[in-house]
Amino acid sequence: MTTNPDSNPATTNNPSDFQNQNGKENPTSQKPSGAVAPSQGEQTSATAVHKLNIPPSKLIYLEEADSSNSWMLLVAIAVMGLGLGLDIFWVGFSGALVAFLLSLRVILPVVQGWFTQYLTAQERKILVGFIGFLLAIAGLCKYLGVYRGVSQWLTQFKYDEFGSWAEWVGAVGQVSIAILAVYVSWAQYVISRDLTIQQNRITQQQTIDAYFQGISELTLSNEGMLEDWPQERAVAEGRTAAILSSVDAAGKAKILRFLSQSRLLTPLMRDRHLGRPLLDGSGGYAEDRIYGLRVIDLGVILAGTNLSDTDLRWTDLSEANMVRINLKHCDLVKANLSRTVLYEANLAGADLKGTRLFYGSAETASPRRRNATPDYETGAHTGVVIEKANLTGVKRLSEEQRYYFCCWGGEQTRATIPGGCEGIPNKLGR
Repeated sequence: MTTNPDSNPATTNNPSDFQNQNGKENPTSQKPSGAVAPSQGEQTSATAVHKLNIPPSKLIYLEEADSSNSWMLLVAIAVMGLGLGLDIFWVGFSGALVAFLLSLRVILPVVQGWFTQYLTAQERKILVGFIGFLLAIAGLCKYLGVYRGVSQWLTQFKYDEFGSWAEWVGAVGQVSIAILAVYVSWAQYVISRDLTIQQNRITQQQTIDAYFQGISELTLSNEGMLEDWPQERAVAEGRTAAILSSVDAAGKAKILRFLSQSRLLTPLMRDRHLGRPLLDGSGGYAEDRIYGLRVIDLGVILAGTNLSDTDLRWTDLSEANMVRINLKHCDLVKANLSRTVLYEANLAGADLKGTRLFYGSAETASPRRRNATPDYETGAHTGVVIEKANLTGVKRLSEEQRYYFCCWGGEQTRATIPGGCEGIPNKLGR
């Protein structure tokens, strides 16, 4: 017997109740063209009902319950208002109590949903624990008598003495305000001082750059300072003397390093006819320590100058008169101090590694003399004048340097030389 598949209810495929095998809705399940599409709110409600699996009969019951709850709340509020208007305590209190309970019935699910949505389980535990902590503290204070002690203290408090305490507090406040004002003023002064120092540094650097530019133009022109033009050399020396007197120690050291590395402080061998410097065949200018001519002669420009804690490495300061100069903690590595006058100079803590103090050997070298011609082979009259100088704590002093200082430093200088001068004669004689 042939069975009609359409007659079996178990195998009937109703497109409005089931989905196809792919999990998609049956495309034949479409609404009639004349049906009105549900609104967004209705679609949301339908989705919520579908997710909660609420049967239609139960949904109708919930809607009726919400409507009745709202009407009961309005009636309770009206009763409370009637009791307040007629000044009947029990009527107003009963209406207020019923309104309170009905309001809680509406509000509590919303609050619970808000806590569930916006607070994690851990955060909810922390909130409950914090509230319990505050309530526990309040209860402990109650049972330990803290409130009673505070109440007794307030009853025994002498309010007439509070005025004097207030005056003391006011005085302390005024003193604190004065101290704060002094601190603010000091902070403003420090900031202003730092800004002024920074501005002075910028201005000084601009001045030094302008000096460098002017000297470079003189030396690099067709008739520049490397030619035999005394007037231009005099102008360069005047500029150098002026700027060295207007900058700090770091600026002075920077200028001296520039002039030395530019060979402007070195005596150069010159053509006897045109005065032009001669090349040494190695890409530089030939030196002539006896008859050479310097572009800039320092002379006594550095006498009494403060150059402490500066960098003067590889600087040619030969034949400069630096009486009473301050070279404390100065870096003089590989500097040339031959025939330099360091009378009463302060070289405490200076680094003298490789510093040239004389030419020739230490045994035959001697300090410069005003009218004596130096001998750069034996070292006679090529050494530095170091009498009455302070050499306390000089660094990396070689044996030749120590021997020369002990021989020609005199008694005062010998007393400050690291390692002492035992066994070294005092050739200066004083």
